[in-house]
Amino acid sequence: MKKNFITAILYTVVTTVLLGIGYPLLVTGLAQLLFPEKANGQLIGSGKQSLTGNQSLAGNQSLAGKTIGSKIIAQPFTGAGYFHPRPSAAGNGYDPTNSGGSNYGPTNQKLVDRVKTDVTALQAENPGKPVPIDLVTTSGSGLDPHITPAAAEFQIARVAKARGLVEADLRNLVAEHTEGRQFGILGEARVNVLELNLALDQRFGMKNSHGKSKAAPTVEGRLYPAWR
Repeated sequence: MKKNFITAILYTVVTTVLLGIGYPLLVTGLAQLLFPEKANGQLIGSGKQSLTGNQSLAGNQSLAGKTIGSKIIAQPFTGAGYFHPRPSAAGNGYDPTNSGGSNYGPTNQKLVDRVKTDVTALQAENPGKPVPIDLVTTSGSGLDPHITPAAAEFQIARVAKARGLVEADLRNLVAEHTEGRQFGILGEARVNVLELNLALDQRFGMKNSHGKSKAAPTVEGRLYPAWR
């Protein structure tokens, strides 16, 4: 009995040290060594791709040294001069601490009404053009950072008008930020909204009522700011 008790205690101590301390430290160390950007959440600061980079993307001095989002987590953009992400049912919308879908079925009246309202607004924005499905449907997590190339194309007219740009220039920018299928066969072509909007500000800026460029919005105290 005593021997079994001692064996159980020793086994608990050894497995706790190996699996509770050693294994996590090993996995964390390997992750930081082999792919630090992904291990740290693919955060985007004043660097082009992540906080591990040193290249400026936003071109805005007010953003220098600040974290403005993550490549893999959507955040809201509502201003006419920005590309908008998919709708979100995460918390009150785009809440990275409360990811999830609405869980409404296809016949749920709240879902039907919300989609109809969104479709009507988008059709008024771009008359005569079919509305891409991802612009009126949420993802399972509510935090999908991507939209389809068709959804980006649909918004080009609005963004070009708000910024006083030629649509062809925006179309080229969207093409530059369109990612193909993984390994050529997995998933679908997609556009990262945050990266596209940062590149948009860097290359073209936003023009005020006098036709002069103004800086991109500053970040005030939130990891995932709502850019208006």
